[in-house]
Amino acid sequence: MTRRNLIATSALAASFAPSGAAAKAARSIIEIRVAKLRNGSDNQAQRLGEFIGKAAVPALKRAGAGPVGAFSSLIAEDSPFLLVVTSYPTLSAMESAAQKMASDKEYTEAARKFYSAPGLPFQRMECSLLRGFDSMPNIEVPPTEGRKTSRVFEIRTYESNTSLTLYRKMRMFDDGEIAIFRRTGLLPVFFGETIVGRNMPNLTYMVAFDDLAARENNWRTFANDPEWLKLRATPGLSDAEIVSNISNCLVRPMPFSDIR
Repeated sequence: MTRRNLIATSALAASFAPSGAAAKAARSIIEIRVAKLRNGSDNQAQRLGEFIGKAAVPALKRAGAGPVGAFSSLIAEDSPFLLVVTSYPTLSAMESAAQKMASDKEYTEAARKFYSAPGLPFQRMECSLLRGFDSMPNIEVPPTEGRKTSRVFEIRTYESNTSLTLYRKMRMFDDGEIAIFRRTGLLPVFFGETIVGRNMPNLTYMVAFDDLAARENNWRTFANDPEWLKLRATPGLSDAEIVSNISNCLVRPMPFSDIR
């Protein structure tokens, strides 16, 4: 390759990624795996839930992954489903964990029995990979001390028209919006830019609430916050300019989830 072609290729590659994104090696990799289920005699939700809790999550932790969050659908399209969120320091750490699980005799034997049982264990599986934000590079596990009930969790995905407008939305979160979330009662769990998945470019984040009533109150407080109103009115940062679609779902943690 000539020097001119090398420069041109590098410039093309740079146009598909936000400036400086490759330098943020400390940002963790977050895997979101969704198992789509059906209600029926196969008892998919129960069978898969038991397998995840008794075999998959312990094996992931033995392999060095974590924290691991496991959730069932509460209010969402395409229900029912089970969703597992797993964090890795790097992509190479994720590959290493997969190799360790493949040689984990306890896990592979449990998987053999699970997949050999009569009936479908689930309908389809979808997976996406995120890279944590600069201001929130890792999953933040909400404190559980003193809690008697599980929280409600909301997962929101913001699609954008281009990588440049997505980057502006990411910077908006990093430079002020996440701080407003915290102050108005929206408890952040993770924020991530999708690097492998559907409907890219997009970002996905998870926030926690004490319950459904708290969710309504916290979002109302956020929507009326003076700093948020000022931020969203900044030229170039309105939803119409940087967000093309927003989707969300509500989930509840399973008993063995690290994120509760």
